[in-house]
Amino acid sequence: MGGGDTQAAPVFERVGDLLDAEEPFALVTIIEGPGTGSKLVVRPSGIADLAFEGTLGDPGLDRVAIRDARGELAAGRSGVRHYGEHGEAREETVAVFVESFAAPPQMLIFGAVDFTGALIRVAKVLGYRVTVCDAREVFATSRRFPAADEVVVDWPHRLLEQVGENLGPRDAVCVLTHDDKFDVPAIISALGTQVGYIGVMGSRRTHANRLVRLREAGVDEAGLARLRSPLGLDIGARTPEETAVSIVAEIIALRTGRSTRALADSDGPIHG
Repeated sequence: MGGGDTQAAPVFERVGDLLDAEEPFALVTIIEGPGTGSKLVVRPSGIADLAFEGTLGDPGLDRVAIRDARGELAAGRSGVRHYGEHGEAREETVAVFVESFAAPPQMLIFGAVDFTGALIRVAKVLGYRVTVCDAREVFATSRRFPAADEVVVDWPHRLLEQVGENLGPRDAVCVLTHDDKFDVPAIISALGTQVGYIGVMGSRRTHANRLVRLREAGVDEAGLARLRSPLGLDIGARTPEETAVSIVAEIIALRTGRSTRALADSDGPIHG
């Protein structure tokens, strides 16, 4: 067995172990340039145990490839990236293929309202598989929301009873309705899952009233603390499109554990 084969063996063993365990990971391979064929296995952010395995042959290249692979992995996407030999941006000496072994994250949007279409479009750009759910048949139609992967006519809590066990930290639930008979059961059902983001639309007064009803329904303070309401970051959003950007920005910030200050006002790394 040659030296290259010997170096690649742990990578292939790691790939096999992760596939057997059905754990998400990305396989990064140099497909053009110095070190063609070199491989790197990358796990999602937040996993300390064997977060990566292998090397592309340069520490700087490894660093940016791991960063970008985690971004693609979070979106469940695969694609080609270009760098300099040492990971420099805006250079094309090295081409790497990032292959994600993970399903795309899911976003469940409850409420077929004016903001829904904009949120679908922004979420799709980030790689989400988007389901819209509303019990009102006249509003919940594929014609109104052609970009959605699925439009379900049903009560939100009933949909969560069917799919809730499949939701995890990468997924999001966005409650856009303003009706207690929809909102409260949907929120309670969402809190019973491992979904990473639960955002609920409404004013501060609406949310305060909603908290009263949730407490009356038996939701504890730990559960209430998981709710993001009013949902989205404070960027001065006014239109549905701006509101959608603020929502997905909050989802990203929550997932990465980053602050919401402007990059110009911070001095840390600019990438997650």
